[in-house]
Amino acid sequence: MAAMDTGDLEIPDQILDPWLGKVQGGSTVATLSGSIPMKFGQGHTMTFDIGEAEYVGEGANKGPSTVVPTVKTVKPFKFHKTVRMTEEVKWADEDHQLKAVEQVLSLIQPSLSRALDFGVFHGINPASGATVVAMTEALSDADSVAASGEPYEAIDDADRLVLANSCIPSDIALDPLFAAEFATSRTTDGIKRYPELSMQTAASVLEGHRASVSRTVSASGVSDDSTGIFAFVGDFSAIQWGVQRRIGLELIEYGDPDGQGDLKRNNQIAFRAEVVYGWGIANIGAFAVITDPSSS
Repeated sequence: MAAMDTGDLEIPDQILDPWLGKVQGGSTVATLSGSIPMKFGQGHTMTFDIGEAEYVGEGANKGPSTVVPTVKTVKPFKFHKTVRMTEEVKWADEDHQLKAVEQVLSLIQPSLSRALDFGVFHGINPASGATVVAMTEALSDADSVAASGEPYEAIDDADRLVLANSCIPSDIALDPLFAAEFATSRTTDGIKRYPELSMQTAASVLEGHRASVSRTVSASGVSDDSTGIFAFVGDFSAIQWGVQRRIGLELIEYGDPDGQGDLKRNNQIAFRAEVVYGWGIANIGAFAVITDPSSS
C-alpha cells in the first residue's frame, strides 16, 4: 500500500476495534446504559408491565392477566467529524500511513463519543449548540430540582422524584463542577467523604449510585444557552440506544468538504468519520434533573 486511495479505507481490526470501544466508552450515556443491537433506520422498542403475581385461594378462580405494553420510537441520528491534514500523509509508506490513521482516529473519537450524550441529554447539535428539531425528546425534559442546599440534598430530592414514578434512581451523570463539590468534600479530619467518586467518564460510585462525570451533562461551551444543569439522576437502563451504522473512515482529496477552502488549492486532504446512533427514552419519568438554583 504505497498510497491511500480515495474512498473508504480498510482500517486494520487491531486499530478499529479498540477505537470502536472507546467511542462507546467515552460517553456518559454509554457508560451508564448498555447498548442494544440495532438495524439502520427508525424502529421501535417495546416494554411490558405485567403487574404482580396473584394469590389464588383453595377452590378460587384465577383472575385475569394484565399486560400493559409501552412502545417507543427509536430514531437514527448521524454525526460526523472531518479532520484536515497535509498531502504528505498520503505519500507516506504503509507504516507511516497506519500511524497517521491512528492519529486521525484519536482526534475524532472523543467528539463522536460526546455526540451521543449531547443528543440524548439535550437534543442539540454538538457543532453549533442549536436544538435539533428531529430530536423530540431529551433527558433535560424530565422533572427537575434545584440544588439550593447541600449537594447531597439535591441528589436525595432527585431520588424522590424518580421513586414517585415507581422507578429506581440507580445512576447519576454529573457535570464536573458539581462532581467537584463531592470530590473535594472532606471531614474535619481531612478524610474524603466520597472516596469512590471519580472525576472521569468511567463508572464510579456516588451516594449509592453508579456515577459518570462529563461536561456533556451541562453542555457547557456547546449549548447556545446556559442549561443550568448539574446532574441527571435516574435509571439509565430506560435509555434504549445503539450504533446503527458501523463507523467508516473516508479519505477526501477534492473539493471543499467542510467549508474551509479547496483541498487541492491548500495542498491538503481530509479524513471524515461518521457514526449513526439510534436512541429512544423508554420512560422520561425514570429521570430527574438537578439544576443550578440561579438558573431557575
